[in-house]
Amino acid sequence: MSKVKWTSSQQDAIYEKGSNILVAAAAGSGKTAVLVERIINKIINEKIDIDKLLVVTFTNSAAAEMRERVLNAIYKKLEENPEDENLQRQITLLNKASICTIDSFCLEVVRNNFYELENISPNFRIADTTEIELLKQEVIEDIFEEKYEKEDEDFSKLINVYTSYRDDTPLKDLVLKIDSYIRK
Repeated sequence: MSKVKWTSSQQDAIYEKGSNILVAAAAGSGKTAVLVERIINKIINEKIDIDKLLVVTFTNSAAAEMRERVLNAIYKKLEENPEDENLQRQITLLNKASICTIDSFCLEVVRNNFYELENISPNFRIADTTEIELLKQEVIEDIFEEKYEKEDEDFSKLINVYTSYRDDTPLKDLVLKIDSYIRK
């Protein structure tokens, strides 16, 4: 099996020291392979334990793939040098390694530091999709009700343009559509 030939940009991403890096490229361009090689380089050449690195991705499947590729790369290096205690230790440390999605990393940071944040309960949780949709509906109902009660002139104009005489649902739906669009 031939050795991988990295481009100069890939080599920079693999061997850069003393700074954080962001690897962004098109699908299928070798980002995962580059990051795995960077991790293996840090483990072997710089003697950094894998649980001291932070590797974040955007999807759970990408994080799982990254973890699996790192494990396979460690095993491959162990085949070349079965007595390497550092590599053996990395297999154990991989379970504690922060190879995760950006949102799960942020969730962990908040959970571990909730006491530093104002108004965050130690037993907070993330709402599921259904709860979020219900909360959106509740919030929009509350806002509309408040605007009706205050007889807000601008709101009245908006209602006249986007709704029928008895039903403000089209405007509420439009607001939710815009919200959904800007969150993509």
